[in-house]
Amino acid sequence: MYVHLGEDTLVRAIEIIAILDKETVKSSQYMQELLEKKDKDIIPLTKGTFKSIVITENAVYYSPLASGTLKKRSTKPVLQEL
Repeated sequence: MYVHLGEDTLVRAIEIIAILDKETVKSSQYMQELLEKKDKDIIPLTKGTFKSIVITENAVYYSPLASGTLKKRSTKPVLQEL
């Protein structure tokens, strides 16, 4: 299953390590350090402000979508055809 992160970007749900709210990241020193280390792997999906951060093994995405919306998209049950 794929999760739409915004701006025509899809990521496999199984590859997502974390979906974090922008405010949570700003208030955590550990997250700031992680983002500094992963600076070259950051992919901004918006020209303006972002609402959430999606961390995968290979990249960090700044998404214009809210973390709650992304969480719902990543946990939707897959419909099976009979």
